Order: sequence, then C-alpha cells, then structure tokens
Amino acid sequence: MSDKHTSQTTYSISELSKEFDITTRSIRFYEDQGLLKPKRRGQTRIYGLKDRVRLKLILRGKRLGFSLAETRRLFELYDADKNSSTQLHTMLDLVEEKKSALQQQMDDIKVVLMELNSAEQQCRAALEQQQ
Repeated sequence: MSDKHTSQTTYSISELSKEFDITTRSIRFYEDQGLLKPKRRGQTRIYGLKDRVRLKLILRGKRLGFSLAETRRLFELYDADKNSSTQLHTMLDLVEEKKSALQQQMDDIKVVLMELNSAEQQCRAALEQQQ
C-alpha cells in the first residue's frame, strides 16, 4: 500500500484493518450493513479507494455520534445526488441534532454534579457533627 492513494489503489481487508486500527470483523460487519461494497476475486475481498474513504467516514461518524443508519442515509444521498446539496443539508440537520443532544447531556451532567456536590457536603457535615 503506497502513501499516495489513487482511484486504482486497492486494499486487502487486513491492510484496512491495520490502517484504521479496527478488526476485520468490523469491516465485514460494515459490508454486511451495505456501507462498504468491495469487489471480489474468488473469496478475497478487494477494497478500492471509495471503500477506504467510506470506512474513514464511518469511523469519523461513529466518533461524532452518528448511527450507522444515519451514515448509510448520507451515503445513499451522496450516491443519488453527486452534487451533494441534499446530502449537505441533511448533514447540517444531523449535526444540529447531535449538538442539541450533546448540549442536553452537558446540562444533565451539570445538574447531577450539583446534586453530588450537595450530597457530599451533607455527608461531610454529618461526619463533622459525629466527631
């Protein structure tokens, strides 16, 4: 595998597994989910640049909290609309949803931290009274 990736570059499942530090089983799972579509030579999977890019996007999406269904939807939109205007609007909607969900989680965490701090203070005060 060279450092320069061209549309003619191909990858084995083990090369992608090593490059992205994931298991071959994970890659096969993404294939089973229809997210990757390698060519086959007998039983051997031959991944192209498109598969490599998609795998990178799948993993990035996971880190950002996107479900595989959401990632699949974006891929389908891109495949149907190469100018990707629809895909970009959908992506913006998904990003806004994720940001909103994360903000809610942050607010919830702040409330729980305040409750824990209060419980801690009450416990410490009770211990001081016992001494």
